[in-house]
Amino acid sequence: MTDVEQHSHHFERGTDGPKVIVVGVDGSDSSLRAGYYAGGLARRQRALLAIVYVQPVMATRAALGVPVAETTNEIAEDLVKFIREAAEHVKGTFKIRWEFHTFRGDPYNGLVQAADELKADAVVVGASEQAGHRIIGSVAIRLVKAGRWPVTVVP
Repeated sequence: MTDVEQHSHHFERGTDGPKVIVVGVDGSDSSLRAGYYAGGLARRQRALLAIVYVQPVMATRAALGVPVAETTNEIAEDLVKFIREAAEHVKGTFKIRWEFHTFRGDPYNGLVQAADELKADAVVVGASEQAGHRIIGSVAIRLVKAGRWPVTVVP
């Protein structure tokens, strides 16, 4: 049996290019740029674009009576509306298969869960816009260090 025959029966995620591209969006400028970039990748690769919004769980704010769930649901609804409008705008020119998913938790663990559950071949995120991330590490750096998927960080 040749090397080609041996390897032809073994499946590896991403060997023929990505089939599922996960992009994290939260409404920030960098996450929207990441969304556009991931959309272009998905179009060129004929991959499914899985757009993920991670709803933060803020127990301390909830304890103070701040309606966190309502606020994050509104953000998710606004993002879906924005994405649908953008998809409608390019519908005649480009064909992109996409899905929108929400997960709850902190952004890193939410994106890890999303990438695992959706069987992502690649993950795209925007560069952090928060200064404190230089000290504790950004979501993007943590995803790269996890080493489980190719990660593209869009400035």
